Amino acid sequence: MPSIVRKKSFEFALAVIQLYQELQRQREYVISKQLLRCGTSIGANVEEATAGQSRRDFLSKMAIASKEARETKYWLLLLQQSNLTNIDVTSLLDQVEELIRILTSIVKTTSETS
Repeated sequence: MPSIVRKKSFEFALAVIQLYQELQRQREYVISKQLLRCGTSIGANVEEATAGQSRRDFLSKMAIASKEARETKYWLLLLQQSNLTNIDVTSLLDQVEELIRILTSIVKTTSETS
């Protein structure tokens, strides 16, 4: 399971970077920076989790990744519904929803077996 989430979170981070660059071109600086931080943080925490020193460390990092994914979803929804830009973020919302489901499952399963 972690290899799937590593791949998907990395691909998602690349897509967030592209969105960030486009938002910067459109002079949207506040939400774009928030999105860049939390959207790339998902994969960074997943990477850290895979090198976790213990099951507890793994669980903690995956839980943080899950929270970052939820925050990313929040900023994407704000962007979508605020009319700050005309960029379609539907695909990114679908991707982050999938990441949330995967990460929630990992956290839940790891918690139950601890």
